[in-house]
Amino acid sequence: MNKLYVIAFFLIISCKTDKTVKEIPFDFDNNNGQPSLVSSEKKLSLSWVSKNDNNDATLKFTQYINNQWSKPMSLAKGSNWFINWADFPTHSINDDLVLSSHLQKSGDGTYEYDIILNLNKINGETVRSNFKLNKEGVKAEHGFVSIKNDKKGGFFLTWLDGRNTIFKDMDGNHKPMTIRFAQVTQNGEIVNDRELDAMTCECCQTSITDSPEGPIVVYRDRSEDEIRDIYITKSILGEWDKPKAVNNDNWKINGCPVNGPKVISNLNKLAVAWFTISKGIPTVNVALSDDLGSTFNNPIKLNDFDPVGRVDIDFLNNDQVIVSYIENDSNGSYLRLKKVDFNGSISKHFTVDNISGERNSGVPQLEIVGNEVFVVWTISKNGKSHLKSVKIDSNLI
Repeated sequence: MNKLYVIAFFLIISCKTDKTVKEIPFDFDNNNGQPSLVSSEKKLSLSWVSKNDNNDATLKFTQYINNQWSKPMSLAKGSNWFINWADFPTHSINDDLVLSSHLQKSGDGTYEYDIILNLNKINGETVRSNFKLNKEGVKAEHGFVSIKNDKKGGFFLTWLDGRNTIFKDMDGNHKPMTIRFAQVTQNGEIVNDRELDAMTCECCQTSITDSPEGPIVVYRDRSEDEIRDIYITKSILGEWDKPKAVNNDNWKINGCPVNGPKVISNLNKLAVAWFTISKGIPTVNVALSDDLGSTFNNPIKLNDFDPVGRVDIDFLNNDQVIVSYIENDSNGSYLRLKKVDFNGSISKHFTVDNISGERNSGVPQLEIVGNEVFVVWTISKNGKSHLKSVKIDSNLI
């Protein structure tokens, strides 16, 4: 092929990509990472961890207003945080309230830390600061928090809780990780704290959504035989049903893959995206439900190449979702999107950008507001971590 033709071809592709994926400037100082992107009532917000040269951490918060990120405010600060690429702070908005979480060391052990919450108003006023979600007082691992606003001005939360892991069973093995649920009221009171599953995978992200029936939680389970498939449980009129598999992948792995699912709901419809290795084949799947997860269709495979996973998902409209995921092909690692219709049809993949398949890229965040798709992830630049944020017209995907 003629060299000039090749150069011209790539220039055309480059120009097309530049017009399609529009970068939103994110020029805030310090080491920035661990983003949490949230949309609520057509408003978009972002929290992240910013570290200074002394390694002190601040949880920052901004909103997308007038096509740009607003001046950040600080939700929490500390010097004894547990900061991890996979287990990152998160937040949710309910009217003029912002509830955020971060992890704070509780002991000298590597995995001894608590979940600390902060409830603020959008204007920066503090409602309740630095209060502990896990109130049992055990020095163990607590994390992988998901938060969703409820209909009463407060918030639903789910998290992995290691309070039992400091004890051993009759065979001398440490007891397993659990998953719990609680609510935080608009005054910062923690209520309805309860265990959802007594044995889960140790370090995969959790996910929570709300529905007309009540909150729905999706997570990676763990069986006695080390099968680590994706499970769902939902609250109906305040009563939680028995957890069940979204799909029987039968992925047996003697350790945590650090690759959690994401769930999203819209009216009576529910969609779950996740990574698995079923029958030895790495796969990114999405399963769709017309009855809020009581039943699911057969999983739809999304990846075209070798997937890394780290999925996110959101509804574009009541009949269509968009899923983000990382996959590797012969040219590198890429952050990609696909549209999936509830009739089972899927689009061709859309490449957002090159991305590191290693831990330093974190877990990319996806949200849809109107017809615009927003994606945020972590990149390395000049030896520091920075956030990259882009938006894409969904009609071009």
